[in-house]
Amino acid sequence: MQIPDLNLLVALDVLLAEGSVTRAASRLRLSPSAMSRALARLREVTGDPLLVRAGRELVPTPRAIELRDRVAQLVQDAQAVLRPVEALDLRQMRRAFTLRTSEGFVETFGPALIGRLAVEAPGVQLRFVQKPDKDSKPLRDGLIDLETGVVEGDTGPELRTQVLFRDRYVGMVRQGHEITTGAMTPARYAAAPHVAVSRDALAKGLIDDALARIGVVREVATVVGGFATAISLARSAGLVATVPERHTQGLRDGLVSFELPMPVPEFSVSMLWHPRMDADPAHRWLRGRVREVCADPAG
Repeated sequence: MQIPDLNLLVALDVLLAEGSVTRAASRLRLSPSAMSRALARLREVTGDPLLVRAGRELVPTPRAIELRDRVAQLVQDAQAVLRPVEALDLRQMRRAFTLRTSEGFVETFGPALIGRLAVEAPGVQLRFVQKPDKDSKPLRDGLIDLETGVVEGDTGPELRTQVLFRDRYVGMVRQGHEITTGAMTPARYAAAPHVAVSRDALAKGLIDDALARIGVVREVATVVGGFATAISLARSAGLVATVPERHTQGLRDGLVSFELPMPVPEFSVSMLWHPRMDADPAHRWLRGRVREVCADPAG
């Protein structure tokens, strides 16, 4: 299939607007002969004379009148597509963004982020959804605008990522828990009843691996799927929860935290997005605000 010369749309738009080959040529900075050739090609591809002489003027045919508004809109849309992106008017912007996060992120960073957006862009709505897995398909399909989490080897290679903050694991118990008295040792820590966190309901994970390296096994009373549930059980059932310190800051009011008695690697929490959103001004602005909120020690 032969691709049509889309430049002819611009020529047709100007010819129909001016009703004159000479004036159309001047407007497009072409010679009258070049404009006449363009009109001849338009007549050939449309199968219609388009403009016919009536005295000294050219008048449109019924077919040309039918096409006039459609052609003008097509040219206008094409110019809008190719025009450089204009500066954002945050006060007038009306848009919703969907963010997928793990438990604790919204409680910790959501208030500051929502507060900033309310001041800068009151027409922007944030929609937070739970992150049940690390599948990047929602980002690729456009169902999610931005995601936060730990970037691992199974993350889609086409995604863009940027580190938001570094975090570490800490122990968490309710006020007055016996484990908070006396020296904390791996044996005392492991012997207390724990609530483990695992999306896959696995009883063993990163913390158990760290204990295994020093020959200790912890007592796991129950396994839950998220940090919020683990912290709730630490508060109500007297269990030990081991959670990311900064990520869950907004969930831990009234609880006592303590340093783990064995080395556990720190990790980075990043934001992830699809490359098609990379140059979008509104998305870029949102990413900047998320970075700022997460960089604030009070966040």
